[in-house]
Amino acid sequence: MARKLFGTDGIRGTANAEPMTAETALQVAKAAGRQFRRGDHRHLVVIGKDTRLSGYMLEPALTAGFIAMGMDVTLLGPLPTPAVAMLTRSLRADLGVMISASHNPYQDNGIKLFGPDGYKLSDQVEAEIEAMVGDGDAKALAAPDRLGRARRLEDAQGRYIEFVKQTFPRGMRLDGLKIVVDCAHGAAYRVAPTVLWELGATVVPIGVQPDGLNINRKCGATSPQAMCEAVVAHGADLGIALDGDADRVMVADEHGHLLDGDQLMALVANSWRRTRKLRGRGVVATVMSNLGLELYFRQKGIKLVRTQVGDRYVVEQMRADGYNVGGEQSGHIILSDYATTGDGLIAALHVLAVIVEREKRASEAGRVFTPLPQVLRNVRYGRSNPLDDAEVKRAVKAGERKLGETGRLVIRKSGTEPLIRVMAEGENDALVSGVVDAIIASIESVARRAAA
Repeated sequence: MARKLFGTDGIRGTANAEPMTAETALQVAKAAGRQFRRGDHRHLVVIGKDTRLSGYMLEPALTAGFIAMGMDVTLLGPLPTPAVAMLTRSLRADLGVMISASHNPYQDNGIKLFGPDGYKLSDQVEAEIEAMVGDGDAKALAAPDRLGRARRLEDAQGRYIEFVKQTFPRGMRLDGLKIVVDCAHGAAYRVAPTVLWELGATVVPIGVQPDGLNINRKCGATSPQAMCEAVVAHGADLGIALDGDADRVMVADEHGHLLDGDQLMALVANSWRRTRKLRGRGVVATVMSNLGLELYFRQKGIKLVRTQVGDRYVVEQMRADGYNVGGEQSGHIILSDYATTGDGLIAALHVLAVIVEREKRASEAGRVFTPLPQVLRNVRYGRSNPLDDAEVKRAVKAGERKLGETGRLVIRKSGTEPLIRVMAEGENDALVSGVVDAIIASIESVARRAAA
């Protein structure tokens, strides 16, 4: 079943333009309510959000839709995406909703849905919900005496803080560590500094003054330069950068040098292998993870399974294979012993646990493998799909021939933005860059012709 609303991570778009309007949010809530209204019990939906201005528009629209379906709503306020997943299970809710566009700028927003088990919905369930959006079935609406009610959970942040702290190894502390934490002016601006401080660290918080318009602006996991500079300026032991909804993380060592999601997965997975905590001796990553990670895992006797891009596809494969470590190079790290989705704060704590346990600097512990040369570039496109054009297909074939058997080429459309992502890796920097440049030039040429 073709999907128009849902992408790789829920529904996403420009705020106050379709599909991110109050009207569509209302219809999505009514459709999701129909999908998850089962039995005669009093149904419950939990709704969290990040700090975007448009959250004030979408939250009441979603609330109205669920109430119209006879479902009670518990409002969590600004809270990380993984906290919504956790509280969906903890409160025995029938559905969880996160209002966020993750790492996108404030102009965008999105709707992510979680089932009662705290996992993101499958493609099939999302398609079923989408098919019901706007179908106008008045019979599905609740009777006047069965309408839902809304309330706010005042201790939502405190519940998540305690949950995250309980995932840290018992008896271990962060005393003596100075840590910069960049919260991207987003959903974790209160909880992340609190967790680190209560575990003993000296905390330097940045990106903790949200105004509705500055989320992810020159800060956070997708713009980590501010965090890297703050680490050096404050003489910190390391830095942690979260994105707008705190489901991804980047780490910087004491020199301000970045450790991406591949390095963090390698660090945690090998540590868990040594302590026999790594289930199945395997890790799940996406097609975008560096080939160097795969070669490193091979040396350690760890199997690497790749999926398409999207942390929910990683989670689905982890559940199918029985693995407990997975993630993306972009910083979505899933440690399924603790969370059902990517949790930047929990992932950061387990990186810190390895550093504390090994009594090494972040620069020593965090450089786990040597990445192969890899280049990733994005190009915007219009309504037509340049990847269908014969000229682009020829450029891709030529690139594959140049990279040969020792390289990889991954080209895909973003599921959240009108971008085509071109990634190549191999043994030679110049060769990899040349392949990407040629394909990008071909796509841009085709896109210009289509727009003319």
